[in-house]
Amino acid sequence: MGEKLGTIILAAGKGTRMKSDLAKVLHPLCGKPLLSYSIGQARQVHSDRTVIVIGHQADRIREIFRDEDIIFVEQKRQLGTGHAVLQTKGVFRDYQGTVLVLCGDVPLLKAGTIMAMWKRHMAGAAAVTVLTVVLDDPGGYGRVLTDSSGKVLRIVEEKDASDEERRINEINTGIYCFESTFLFENLDRIGNKNAQGEYYLTDMIEIARRKGLTAQNYRANDPTEVMGINSVADLERAARFVQSHENRKPRP
Repeated sequence: MGEKLGTIILAAGKGTRMKSDLAKVLHPLCGKPLLSYSIGQARQVHSDRTVIVIGHQADRIREIFRDEDIIFVEQKRQLGTGHAVLQTKGVFRDYQGTVLVLCGDVPLLKAGTIMAMWKRHMAGAAAVTVLTVVLDDPGGYGRVLTDSSGKVLRIVEEKDASDEERRINEINTGIYCFESTFLFENLDRIGNKNAQGEYYLTDMIEIARRKGLTAQNYRANDPTEVMGINSVADLERAARFVQSHENRKPRP
């Protein structure tokens, strides 16, 4: 597409709702660790640099994926998504291009959706493009606030949202395209004055707006494609989805 694409995969969390000591990204989905799906997504869009932010069971993850052409960066304290991405700053020093942020627990995302988001990102000369989706029940997710032209004003986490903001049904999937220079020159401007006391990557939207830069969305059509795996029930649902699509493939 005429520009470099580097990828950061966020994979540091423990995943307490999985009710297991195993790191969430190592839980098997149809025989493969969840994280392998995100690595595959980066490979499919021809990422020229793939960096995985690890934390919980970091050594185990390194060992399992030791043969992959990836760079590991450890987030020793889980202080939020903004803090996680900040750990990769040294790896992307002097990098010029787009930085794609993926989640290690979103296995069903299609390469075609990533490519379409990246194309929109470049066409809009955006500092940041966020992948969103509309849900009938957006409970638990960060809400996407837009202006009348469709530009993204900010993303507010549910715990920090007003009653009016909670009625918005367009939500943040946690997947982004960033212009690399903007991202790494401004990450340390993120604060942690919120209900969780964490450094949210979503704050980069407001930083872009304050600088007069473009922050925009790309809306996914299928909520299943961008579902995060947060429980055993989610994992079972994803497995049914993968198996049904495998069964539809033509036999050789």
